Amino acid sequence: MRVGAIDCGTNSIRLLIAEVEKHPTEGSPRKVEDLVREMRIVRLGAGVDATGWLSQAALDRTFQATEEYARLLKKHKVKHVRMVATSATRDAGNREAFIEGISERLGGVKPEVISGVEEAELSFLGAAATVDAVRSGRSLVVDVGGGSTEFVLGDEHGVVASRSVNIGSVRLTERHLSSNPPTESQIRRVVNDVDAALTTVLDSVPIPTADRLIGLAGSVTTVTAQALGLETYDAERIHAHESPISEIESAARSLTLMTKSERAALGFMHEGRADVIGAGAQIWSRIAERVRGMTDGRISTAITSEHDILDGIALSVAEPRK
Repeated sequence: MRVGAIDCGTNSIRLLIAEVEKHPTEGSPRKVEDLVREMRIVRLGAGVDATGWLSQAALDRTFQATEEYARLLKKHKVKHVRMVATSATRDAGNREAFIEGISERLGGVKPEVISGVEEAELSFLGAAATVDAVRSGRSLVVDVGGGSTEFVLGDEHGVVASRSVNIGSVRLTERHLSSNPPTESQIRRVVNDVDAALTTVLDSVPIPTADRLIGLAGSVTTVTAQALGLETYDAERIHAHESPISEIESAARSLTLMTKSERAALGFMHEGRADVIGAGAQIWSRIAERVRGMTDGRISTAITSEHDILDGIALSVAEPRK
């Protein structure tokens, strides 16, 4: 079954066109074969934390990327398409302008502004299909986005508990990291926000019961690339790599203390991420550090997944809606 999945977050809009196995073997995950996987940094959520509105410039960037994706969907003759929008759109007072503009460009396909809970569940679905470790014991999957971060605890039977909180690379950069590079006091404010968010998460997600930690999305994969010392971005080396949390902390601090130009010069850095990766790296590093402490050191490493909510969206298209 050929499907199209579009994920529009605070920082980027991504497209996956894939062949998804329609009738998997009982007890096995559906097989997904990528045909097209694209990403554009559009910074849809620029300024939303402060103003509560999507700017016209951000909308225009997002609409332009959507037009490119619409052409790819047509070229590959995709009939089954689902698009979801997350944190920035949830928070915006003018989200109807976004929905109408996207629908016009996608031939009537309306973006679904999903809740943080559904965002977490789709992220877990995407990770569960591609990381073998999810299929035994309990896994804490953390999706560090631009506007929010999703925590979802699950096992081979599915989601046990989840929570979405408003900490993300774009949001916390705009809120705290005003200098280049950031000061220690600015970094501490980011860490304080992460700690406060974790207090909220613990109200509904029993993190200490997790057996492993899995990180998703651009901030996580970029920190992993730094930890691996990659000269260029290599998805195959990054996917399923298991990093000691001490290495995550070291790589995150290194990225945070660089200037924007120094980050941009790194061969693995995606265009448009250099100015927000400091906050993203600190979010992921602090979460990993706290999870290690909450589990009394049982979890001392973290697995990186290249597959996330985008894969979950694609898989959801092949599943009958309940």
